[in-house]
Amino acid sequence: MTNFQWPVRVYYEDTDAGGVVYYANYLRFFERARTEWMRACGFEQDQLDQQHQLLFAVRSIQVDYLSPARFNQALIVDTQVNQFRGASILFLQTISLEADQSQVMCEAKVRIVCIHAQTFTARPIPEFLKQGLLKHV
Repeated sequence: MTNFQWPVRVYYEDTDAGGVVYYANYLRFFERARTEWMRACGFEQDQLDQQHQLLFAVRSIQVDYLSPARFNQALIVDTQVNQFRGASILFLQTISLEADQSQVMCEAKVRIVCIHAQTFTARPIPEFLKQGLLKHV
């Protein structure tokens, strides 16, 4: 499966008192990369909501923090689809230094679920969307 990469710069606001990226901000970086992956696949999440009453929500996440990222570092968020199910997608994501992608700072397994925008109940990923996303996997 192909990987999607999205660059991230660590801003001062991303760091804690120790000068390293605050642990919760890695989740924001992962979220941005998944959003940009969908955009690169040709789908805007606000349009999916407006036209199909479809949203995605994180169902579960497992994160391993391996090495601290610091202020002003250029990072790469690598996103790979690992599994499609009826209503969910499992992503494998890593954050590494842009200059040395073998130096992984953080890695995660993230399962997102397709939900109905009004009821927030799980629903199968519509075929048009699944086929469109699979073209980029």
